[in-house]
Amino acid sequence: MTLAAPLRSTLLAVADVMAPARHDWWIVASAALALHGVEVGDVRDVDVLIDPRDAAAVLDPLGLKPAVGRSDGRFRSDLFVTWTSAALPIELFAGFDVFDGATWRGVIPTSREPISVGDSIIWVPSRADLHAMLLRFGRDKDIARAALLNPSDPFPSRSGSA
Repeated sequence: MTLAAPLRSTLLAVADVMAPARHDWWIVASAALALHGVEVGDVRDVDVLIDPRDAAAVLDPLGLKPAVGRSDGRFRSDLFVTWTSAALPIELFAGFDVFDGATWRGVIPTSREPISVGDSIIWVPSRADLHAMLLRFGRDKDIARAALLNPSDPFPSRSGSA
């Protein structure tokens, strides 16, 4: 897998930032696709889903104070912050929910796969889990990204259903 230099350096920064975390965390969205080897074009930011219990340990050393996440009608989070000291903006969020048309439902990947970037480990949902997550998000760009993770393609993490 070849990552563009800004994405690679930002992922290495994420690994450093997340070192104090004691609970699961994941890279999601376009950066996760890139880590799975999918050609997604330019990745403009890196989305990191963290456990709320790790917020202080991760954010305090950066001098960041999380804001209460706001709903845009489709997504909301209990906390949200953007760190801009890396090559790409890093969006860290916890308590992430998506509105399914009737109710808010929490988004927590059911899988966690390590991917090496340099000497660091970055955590992502499996391809099948990421595919299902993107479909659940339901926006045109997410559905297009999900199509890049075609579940009929063979890949080791495939669970048999998305």
